[in-house]
Amino acid sequence: MTTHRRSVSTLALVLVAAVSMGFAAGAASGSGDSNAGAPAGERVSMPGFGRVVFLSHVNSPSRTPVFPGDPAFTLRTVFTVPDDGFYLQDVGEGEHTGTHYSAPCHFHTDGRCADHLAAGDFVLPAVVVDVRSEVAADVDHQVSVQDLKDWETANGQIPAGAAVLLLTGCDAFWGPAIAPDEPTYYNCGSADGKFRQPGFSKWAVKWLISTGVLAKRGALGTDTFGPDPGNDPMFMETWLTLRRHRLTLENLTNLEALPTTGSWIVVGGPRNRNGSGAPGTIFGFVP
Repeated sequence: MTTHRRSVSTLALVLVAAVSMGFAAGAASGSGDSNAGAPAGERVSMPGFGRVVFLSHVNSPSRTPVFPGDPAFTLRTVFTVPDDGFYLQDVGEGEHTGTHYSAPCHFHTDGRCADHLAAGDFVLPAVVVDVRSEVAADVDHQVSVQDLKDWETANGQIPAGAAVLLLTGCDAFWGPAIAPDEPTYYNCGSADGKFRQPGFSKWAVKWLISTGVLAKRGALGTDTFGPDPGNDPMFMETWLTLRRHRLTLENLTNLEALPTTGSWIVVGGPRNRNGSGAPGTIFGFVP
């Protein structure tokens, strides 16, 4: 199999990002935000799309599970229309609450933080690897190199700089964390152990990097709390991914609404100063 990957030529993406996320608003308005050295825009080529879907859970303190040890998620009404003439909530949460992206500096001291990433890092062609049947048989399923090679044989090469999205079905258990011996999101409904979930093997991640899929930019995404198998306490798959301009996309949902190939995603969310990531609304653009 050739290792040459279809390149993603990097104005159209900026337009998509501006409409969907408002990325360009600060720079265009002359707000004084230097964007910390990030380029003002990139040239990209995108196909036409027929619809757009949400790939993010709604953030709600009563429904959003918070990873153990992370800051508590609070949502408090501060102003109301009857009393103040406008409505506003105060939001308290960690950068990795709910559906979110992780920037390279989340795991690497010399990695780029959110304010040093480019607009094109947040808009990517996407492929979906459906492992729901494997997960039904083994909640600890790890996607291997051979699995990815077989996927390419059936579906064609994964484009360079893609978001490789793992559809596991574990998002069916989204909800507040309860006792470890209960079916929860963090054990993918297995009711066996604190952290159990499917993920990419480290060898699969290394293969995606070495073949050019994730050579310089791209993302690993999943409808679990991360791309790592639950039995990897070192989160090696995330560590490998979070280099250069690569992201991880975590706690996704509705991945079944995307086709196996041909869609694009837009990662919308704050770009905090020195941000290790941010909660986000992630959009899927479907041909």
